[in-house]
Amino acid sequence: MAVRLDVWSDYLCPFCYLEEPVLTRMREEFGDRLAVHWRAFELRPEPVPTLPPRGEYLVDIWERAVYPMAHDRGMKLRLPPVQPRSRLALEAAECAREQGRFDAMHHAIFGAFFEEGRDIGQKEVLLELGESSGVEREVLERALTTGQFREKVLQDEELASELGLPAFQQCFSAKTASRWRPHVISAARNRRRSCDTQSGSCCNSAQ
Repeated sequence: MAVRLDVWSDYLCPFCYLEEPVLTRMREEFGDRLAVHWRAFELRPEPVPTLPPRGEYLVDIWERAVYPMAHDRGMKLRLPPVQPRSRLALEAAECAREQGRFDAMHHAIFGAFFEEGRDIGQKEVLLELGESSGVEREVLERALTTGQFREKVLQDEELASELGLPAFQQCFSAKTASRWRPHVISAARNRRRSCDTQSGSCCNSAQ
């Protein structure tokens, strides 16, 4: 029976993006025995204030943790010049999932923010990313305008809360049949502490 790995993440979290190569290798290694399902978890939802893009906290954590991890994984990230809200991007990803284009859109949003410094809180940016990812522009625009997938994003966050996913750690849990079995990977603790200590949680995972 295949194991499904559910990963709660936010497009504002560099550590979530840095886990992509790890999860890709896991999928390649286990093939059909492992399914990875990304879920939404807003790092700084309203009314939590956003961080100054060039503030001391972000500059420090990028120098100490993000850049070294990116180098180790052969990824080129840069500290974005903006710190937008992420809910619209998470909704866009759900719209892409419905059209079978989640993986492409998911990677495009991460890359646009952490490699190109684009404002992924802007609808027009997301529409451009959607088009390049094979998502129908009119469908995506309607979904973002009406909030069609907002409830799905909120449901993911509610489920994370119900499962008690701890802050500043990456949690994996195996789901076989309908039973959730959480497992915490303690090695990720320090990385998760690198995320905003005012926000509650950064990149959590469960299966």
